[in-house]
Amino acid sequence: MSEVRTIISHVRKEDLKAQLNDEHQLSVARLAENFALEFGFGICGRIMGLLHDKGKEQTKWQEYIKGVTGYDKDYASVRKGPSHAYVGACIAQQMYPQIAPLIAQPIVGHHRGLYDYCDYIEETKKNIPDEVTIPESDPCNIPKLQDLKPYDYHHIVRMLFSCLVDADSLDTEEFMNPEQASLRGAHTTMAELLGKLEEYLSQLKEKSEDTEVNRIRNYVQEQCVKESQGKTEFYSLTVPTGGGKTLASVLWALNHAVKNHLHRIIIAIPYTSIIVQTAATLKAIFGEENVLEHHSNANTDNIKNREQRERMQLATENWDYPIIVTTNVQLFESLFSNKRSDCRKLHNIVKSVLILDEVQTLPMNFYKPIVHTLDTLCRLFGTSVLFTTASQPVLTGRIEGTNPSVGFDALHAVHEIIPEEARLHDKLRRVVLKVDDSPKSYDEIAAELAKHQRVLCIVNTRRDAKELYERLPKEGICLHLSRMMCPIHVAATIKSIKHILKENSDSSIRVIATQLVEAGVDIDFPVVYRQQAGLDSILQAAGRCNREGKNGICTTYVFSLGKEHPLPTGFISQTNNARLNMVGQYDWFAPETMVAYFKQLHSRIDNFDKQQMRELLYKPECEFEEAASRFHLIDDQSISVLINWHDSIDLYQQLLSEGPSYQLMRQMAQYCVNIRKHDFDKLKSIGAIEEPFENIYVITNPAFYHDDTGLSIENQWLEETYII
Repeated sequence: MSEVRTIISHVRKEDLKAQLNDEHQLSVARLAENFALEFGFGICGRIMGLLHDKGKEQTKWQEYIKGVTGYDKDYASVRKGPSHAYVGACIAQQMYPQIAPLIAQPIVGHHRGLYDYCDYIEETKKNIPDEVTIPESDPCNIPKLQDLKPYDYHHIVRMLFSCLVDADSLDTEEFMNPEQASLRGAHTTMAELLGKLEEYLSQLKEKSEDTEVNRIRNYVQEQCVKESQGKTEFYSLTVPTGGGKTLASVLWALNHAVKNHLHRIIIAIPYTSIIVQTAATLKAIFGEENVLEHHSNANTDNIKNREQRERMQLATENWDYPIIVTTNVQLFESLFSNKRSDCRKLHNIVKSVLILDEVQTLPMNFYKPIVHTLDTLCRLFGTSVLFTTASQPVLTGRIEGTNPSVGFDALHAVHEIIPEEARLHDKLRRVVLKVDDSPKSYDEIAAELAKHQRVLCIVNTRRDAKELYERLPKEGICLHLSRMMCPIHVAATIKSIKHILKENSDSSIRVIATQLVEAGVDIDFPVVYRQQAGLDSILQAAGRCNREGKNGICTTYVFSLGKEHPLPTGFISQTNNARLNMVGQYDWFAPETMVAYFKQLHSRIDNFDKQQMRELLYKPECEFEEAASRFHLIDDQSISVLINWHDSIDLYQQLLSEGPSYQLMRQMAQYCVNIRKHDFDKLKSIGAIEEPFENIYVITNPAFYHDDTGLSIENQWLEETYII
């Protein structure tokens, strides 16, 4: 009788305790099955779990795990094992041909990431090693893939991949690091969070003045509660700036989640400046233990409680948290990624509420795959989506581009929470637009700004911000805001502006800024100037004017710098031309005007799928890796450089003494400025940039960074359309 082999999956180095492979696979199968049950593919999750590590039965792999961990010193010389992921995929192909590669793709990629189709085929052509046992087929009800749209398939594969890699990671962590694993889970329920928000809003109303603006905010909240009881589908909340849509949207989301038994709320925001502000508000209401910030500038070092800090760091891996506040980039690039680390969290979007804030900022070059993804999330994965903005874009019906071949069918319907007859844009009208598209110079605009004691001027580029700032008379307080300033400098300046506006009512303050203040930054000026742009950007700028409605009707002026230079070519010119071509009389603040504007804008777009996601993914033979390499919402070719300002040099010294670490790099990011390669090369050529470690760049000379305008590049300032 042959001896029964002991097959090991993992070994803890500290006590050399081994986890058997069958135990690991069975546990992963249970977890993956539970995750996938949420969208009707539980059996696929179970099969993947049971097969994913069958390749570890190879003799050479067993020798490797025993040797590399010190479990068996006889194999100490074995430092590399054979590939094992392909084995389970080959078995899955053989046992369940009717649903391969739905399950085989996630298995073969569960360490390396999802493959392009040809590479996947090559991997699964390999022979199953003789020492690997092939289990008997398990008669089961395989999901029927009926009534799918072409763009559904790649998301099903990715969701199954997410279920497998999260289950695999969690079970491995449970065995290898049980203390860390114990920090996961045990979260506050949606119903409990709703109670916290209702109590907070009740106290807020008691303290608030009985003003027209506050009455409208109360009305918006009442409508959100009323309209929250519908089924999972698409909703929109169109509220003018100052109408309290942030808290109202969360109130709707919590009520909707309780009604439909949804698991969490995910808030995706285009700009980190809004994220920080939104997350701080939500943490004050729900507690830090219930709100996860997941973005590049999030710094968990500020959390004093060690256990809570570790919980949040772990939650960024799989989004197992009640409320997640993240970026559009993090959300959508993960939904099109092929990497294990990016996709691990995706299954926790299933049966959740997704709030897309400032939805009008979704990039037109990716409009088609993004809208189709949202359709799949709602239709197949039970996710309710709420679009919130003061400038609601067109998301339903046929989206028409420059020619018929460009157009595509968008969402079937979106349910607006605020009824048309409410006419909130009339009731919250605090601003008039005065548009002058005739060309002006820097000096002319600076002279106009100098006439006002308190004025905000928003321009399109960093160069324009600096040029105008330098021409302003320096009486009173003059401030500059652009991404030539590092994030912590920007945040400190915005905080200073808010303090001056609130506490020093008689002081003069003039601010020149790029678009970074345009959406979500809660500042209130009696006069705003906005350089030519699209109507949505102009209305966002107007939202910084007379925000609380305490100054009657104020004015936002739209101007051109045509005497200095034309608008940058590309998208910003397209948006401005769409506005200029709106012939006739319009109420610029009316929702129907925004529809007309976006239709004008769409007619100027020659490709809503610039990176060809349709060709790569809208088919069973998906090119996962190639699609992931192309799907980047921001075409950012800039290079990040650490500057010398305040505490940054202390961090630099720590870098030199300790070397780079994840936490240190996150802290250093607060003192970094992104510059284009042309300017980077200039600075490097004169010796201004040091590279202490590979791809880590530092400017230690303080002369290159100024308290007023940030990083200086020999007066060569970046021409940029989008600065965030």
